[in-house]
Amino acid sequence: MSKKTTNALLLVTGAAIGAAAGILFAPEKGRETRNWLSYRLEKYRDTLSDLIEQLMADRDGTLSSARTEGQRVIQDAKDKAEKLLGDVDSLINEINSRKEI
Repeated sequence: MSKKTTNALLLVTGAAIGAAAGILFAPEKGRETRNWLSYRLEKYRDTLSDLIEQLMADRDGTLSSARTEGQRVIQDAKDKAEKLLGDVDSLINEINSRKEI
């Protein structure tokens, strides 16, 4: 993955987590905001899961000369996506715990 792509992914990830945290702790319509955020995070989790599956399926079609580099890129993307899934799950759990309050 190029440095620009990595930086862009990190920027988008940071912005998404920051926006989610800002919405989560916003003083307006708490229950509705948490429900909306929970729904969106579940959708993002599903999208990331699909992306991981697609990356794993696509890795078998790479050419032998680029195979090693492709596998490294795929593994890096998979690791980052799994970390994002963990972050999303943590946020969903936090949202659900606040719903009970």
